[in-house]
Amino acid sequence: MTKILVVEDEKKVSAFIQQGLHEVGYEVEIVDSPGLARERIKLKKFDLLILDVMLPEMSGMDFAKELRVQGFSGFILMLTALSTTKDKIQGLDSGADDYLTKPFEFEELLARVRALIRRTGDDKAQLKNGELVMDLISRNVSREGVKIELTTKEFSLLEFLMRHLDKVVDRNAIARQVWGTDFDPDSNVIDVYINHLRKKIDSPFPKKLLKTVVGQGYVLNKVE
Repeated sequence: MTKILVVEDEKKVSAFIQQGLHEVGYEVEIVDSPGLARERIKLKKFDLLILDVMLPEMSGMDFAKELRVQGFSGFILMLTALSTTKDKIQGLDSGADDYLTKPFEFEELLARVRALIRRTGDDKAQLKNGELVMDLISRNVSREGVKIELTTKEFSLLEFLMRHLDKVVDRNAIARQVWGTDFDPDSNVIDVYINHLRKKIDSPFPKKLLKTVVGQGYVLNKVE
């Protein structure tokens, strides 16, 4: 399992990242300072470091430089509110492999994480459930050989369901994963997108996979 260390001193942000990445199958730890990160890195091999630029003790850029000098070989994804080209170049020059500007949507963070991990060949390029196939690189979806056109949000929703086959997922989990922290809990947007997805991946086919569990959430049935 891919191991990720999040170094972020904003507790709401780090908890949001940890929850989201954990729900799609990554092993995630969070710390709030470079000092604590050093301790964890000495004890455990991490595949990816998600590193905030503005940290106590020292900047994320200086910490990234330190880690590279010391031989840290994992990927580094840098998070920052600084968005100028100069800032991005400085971040990459410090040893980061990628750079994401705050605020960000979780699906963009997940795409960056997947792209980095995929370089090692450890991340699955496809998700399959019987004849329903998602290619995470080309972002193509098909069922029984028939191509299915999905919007970005529909794709993210289906990916989340595909990673939790036969498990009932509630609206809160879907909201965190697909819509992020700004989601309005009183909105019916999840129900709308579930219906859109059902029409595309289920309605044209005899076997129905996407089910509503009244009072609990939704489940994508696994094809045996």
